[in-house]
Formats: sequence, structure tokens, C-alpha cells
Amino acid sequence: MNMRRTPWLARAACAIAIASGAATTHAATIPPGTQLAARQEMVRNNGAEPDSLDPALIESVNASEIARDLFEGLTSTDHHSTVVAGTAESWKQTDATTWVFKLRKNAVWSNGQPVTADDFVYAWRRLMDPKTASKDASTLGAYLLNGSEVVNGKKPVADLGVRAIDKWTLEVRTPGPVPFLPAVVAVAAFSPAPKAAIEKFGKDWTKPGNLVGNGAYVLKDWQVNSKVVIEKNPTYWDAANVQLTRVTFLCVEDNNADLKLYQSGEEDLMQQIPPGAFTALKAQYGNEMHNGALLGLRFYDMNTQDPLLKDVRVRKALSMVLDRDILANKVTADGQVPLYGLAVKGVAGFSPTRYDWADWPMVKRVAEARKLLADARVKPGTHVKFTYNTSDYHKKMAIFAASEWKTKLGLETDIDSLEFKVLIRKKHDGDFQIARDGWLATFNDATIFLTLVQCGSDANDTHVCNKQADALIAQGNLSPDPAKRQALLTQAAKLVMDDYPLIPLLQYSVPRLVKPWVGGYDDANGMDRNRSKDFYILKH
Repeated sequence: MNMRRTPWLARAACAIAIASGAATTHAATIPPGTQLAARQEMVRNNGAEPDSLDPALIESVNASEIARDLFEGLTSTDHHSTVVAGTAESWKQTDATTWVFKLRKNAVWSNGQPVTADDFVYAWRRLMDPKTASKDASTLGAYLLNGSEVVNGKKPVADLGVRAIDKWTLEVRTPGPVPFLPAVVAVAAFSPAPKAAIEKFGKDWTKPGNLVGNGAYVLKDWQVNSKVVIEKNPTYWDAANVQLTRVTFLCVEDNNADLKLYQSGEEDLMQQIPPGAFTALKAQYGNEMHNGALLGLRFYDMNTQDPLLKDVRVRKALSMVLDRDILANKVTADGQVPLYGLAVKGVAGFSPTRYDWADWPMVKRVAEARKLLADARVKPGTHVKFTYNTSDYHKKMAIFAASEWKTKLGLETDIDSLEFKVLIRKKHDGDFQIARDGWLATFNDATIFLTLVQCGSDANDTHVCNKQADALIAQGNLSPDPAKRQALLTQAAKLVMDDYPLIPLLQYSVPRLVKPWVGGYDDANGMDRNRSKDFYILKH
């Protein structure tokens, strides 16, 4: 799963927004009478090797999970997907475009130095500085006054809409009303940054022994493509309520290997079970199986600049013949729901759209798809290249798609498996035809998903650009009427998806096994954020 960028949401009615004050701040909530294990250590599989541990450079969910243990922003998101206080103990919106955050005076870095408002100013300016080359900057910058201009080199970083009023007070200005800003600044990229460590060690500042963080944990070990080990940070302001003393994140992408580690007792929490194994494992493990629905979608990117795929008729044909029902019920077979649009169940701000042909009999869909390819002068036997990041799960889905395109359209699919970081780079460079992708919301609003298809968006690897759709999105985001905004964003989604830049497949759920002695896991966690500080180990 990728969690790469978060779009600007103007005037969104976001359920998790907090206009002023603060939410619950403490870590793991342990029911009265609970007996804890003497050894509070956990091993969890995190999937792919983290692309970075520098909050300004992180693109993946995998890396963000670790970074949110090592660093803490003004706010955070707990294991219920609720925005809670972080380094800021309180905040208030002083006018439509100005927020003031009060930092807690007992928040310190892991070296004992206080975390101040200047640390956030430095971090955010560094994030938006073109020299940093953050892949999140152009999207996240849109939340801050002058952010887009700074990212594009049109204004100096000093003009960014963030300043330290005093040592413990941070003022944040936005280019338009953002009533849910506390949810935005919970994103890992908005963490504070240790200026002295970065200047001393340069690009090596995130290595064990060099990294200075302000989160609940400190980095102890990082063995590339093997594991990342963190330990409880004794200087953390809420350390008294943090139970786990040591957490090992494994970097295992193979789902079958993941399962074997769980079955052998070498890990407490899986990343994801192998495709097709849900029913058998549910019967075998019962309550150890967890499978909450997520605000996210599985999809395939199509490179609209590729000589073959630049013709919308080809892209439409490829999407039409994929039988999502078979994919959901027979291939992955783990409770995920078929998709034919950007909107997943539970997303606020726009209504689900569905292609008309989705309800046609498959024989009619195939006939129309073949006609589209013939009109585009694409002959049977033509090769398409499909790329995915190494995983049995993604491989099984890729083989299914290749079979559909072969048997129904006569196309040959060349399947290529790459490391996750390599796949990300190739997609950014446009060096692909069709590629596996996934998207999880960082908070609940339609524009989280629309950023996948907006002109110039960092999240748009398809390179589609429908300016009419972009105009509708902009118009919707300026509307104070929620119903009108929803109608405009829904219209925009349908318009751009008629360009077929990507193939929606399934709404995410992440079926995984969790040991019965792991406390603090919540299935009602739509963004699948699992801070280590929210876990504890029961006596067993």
C-alpha cells in the first residue's frame, strides 16, 4: 500500500476535524483488571523495506508506520483513526485561515533538548524547500499559505505560512479555510525536525546512533531488507503510559513467508495473509483473524503517455474485461469489495460513481472491448507490460489480470516484479505501462482520492490531466454548501474517470492474524494506523 500524498481540502466537512481544544492524549488504554506480561515486546511484520525514515522524504505506508513511532507532530492519529493531541497540547482557530498551536513544555527530543516552535518552522520549511526534493511537498504545500509558491521556487521558504510566536506557540496560516487542519498536521511529513542532527550528519542523520526523534520510541537498529528495531524513549513526554519497551518491524513482503513466521511464533502481528487463504485461516485461528474495512482502494495505474496506452479506447478495453467479482470472491477471497470508481464505502465528500458497462453481461463487455481495440488498431498478440512490487498477493492478482487480457482480448502480458522502492521510482519517472498501486486515506474526504487524478499532483502517476475536472474540484472546494460541493466533486470524479487513467479494483481491507495476547488492536481503524504506543502485551 502506498500512502504518498495528501491533497488540500478546502471547506471539507471532515468527521474527524477538531476545531479547537485537544482530544485524548495518552497512550495505551488498558481495561481495569488487565494483567500485563512481564515482557512488553512485540514483533510485527511491516511489509516492504521503508523507503526512508526522514519524514520529509517518506512516501510509503510502511515507512510512515515507523516514523510515527520515532517522531510526533503537533497532533497524531491513534488506533481508532481519531485525531489526538501530540506535541501540541491545545490549539484554536483564530480566524478562517489562521491557527495557533500551543506546544507542551515537557516535550523533548531524545537527546533531552526541548522541542520548540522553531523546530516545526525549520521542519516545514525544509519539507517545502525545492532543494529537499520531497515527493509530498507540492501536495502538502497547498495547505499552507504560500506553500505552492515556495515548492515551485517562486517565493523563499521564509514566506511559508508558519511562524513561531514564541518558544511554545506556533502560528499556521492557510491559503483558504481548512477547518480540519489538526487532521492534516497529523501526517508524518509535518513532524518536527532536529536541525542540529541533520546539519551534522547530512543524509546519514536517520541511521541508528544519529537519529534524534521526539516520538515514543528511538531507533536502535536498521538492517536493510530485514528489520527495523525501536525501543521505548525514556524522554518522551507520555513515557509513563507507553507499555511496549521494544518493537521489531520485519521487512517481509512475501505473504506466505509472513504466515510461516506467525505460525512459528516468530511474530505477533502479520502484515497480510496470502490471497485465497482467508476462509481456511479464519476457521483455524478464529478471533485471531482481523479484517476491518479501510478507506482505501486497490487499483492499477495506466501510463497515459505510453504510445500504446495514450489511446483512451485501449485503456477502457483493459478495464472493461477485468471481472472484479471473480477477483474479489475467487482470487483474493478475503472480504474486499469490487470497485468501478474512486469512491470507496465510507468516504465523505462525494458519491460513488460506477461505469455503465459494469452491469453488462461479461460477453457484452468483451465484445465492446474487442471493438475498441480494433478501432484503435491494436491487434491480438500485442504485448503489454505489467509491473508490481514483490508480493505473492500482488503476483496472484497480476496473473489473474494477465489471464483476463489474454483470454478475452488476445493480449500478451509481460509481468515484472520489483522491489517497492524501485517500483515507486519507475512510476514517478513514467517508466512503466501498467503498474500495481494502492491508496489509503490519511483522513476522510473525497479530495484524498481525487488527488490521484488531478493535473500535476504528486500522487498522479498516470499523467492524466483533465482541466475541466480540475476546475470542478476547485469550484467545489470553494463552495460553503456541502451538498453543492459533493455534487461538484462527484461530477469531477466521473468526468476524469471517463478518461480511464487507472483501473479501480477493490476496496481495501487488510486481513491479518494478530496474536490473542496483543492488546490495543482495533478493527474499526479505517486508516490502518497502528502506533506502537497504543499496544500492550497481555499475560499469557
